[in-house]
Amino acid sequence: MRSRDGSYNFSLSICSVVLFLFSSTLLNASDYLVSYRYVVKDAILYNETLDISKSMKKCIGEPTKSLILDSYENDDLEDIILKNSTEFIDFIHTLGLQVEHKESTTNAINKSTTILTLKTTCFEVDFNDNFARISPLK
Repeated sequence: MRSRDGSYNFSLSICSVVLFLFSSTLLNASDYLVSYRYVVKDAILYNETLDISKSMKKCIGEPTKSLILDSYENDDLEDIILKNSTEFIDFIHTLGLQVEHKESTTNAINKSTTILTLKTTCFEVDFNDNFARISPLK
């Protein structure tokens, strides 16, 4: 828009761009990809792997049931999950895990292997000062 002296007035457009960028960073949650694998051999925990990585592009889907974890004023999802590991693992189990079980007996010796797997799932994470809200996308 041009003012009476002929100069352009950019203050309104600059304010709207700054407001848009500020609100978009507050309203948009971060997307993370999470996979989990738990292996038990002969009734002994053999391996447990939890992989977390920030998604390179926005995941598509609607958030479902949420888990709220104490964030301890931290924005690193991996640290938050490590501090609240029991609650997060219980939450993952409610999402549904793929179960693979093998058992064999040779010369009266039993051998078994059980593998629980959460395929790579996209989670939407909203960070706050006191908590992080984690929601899987369906």
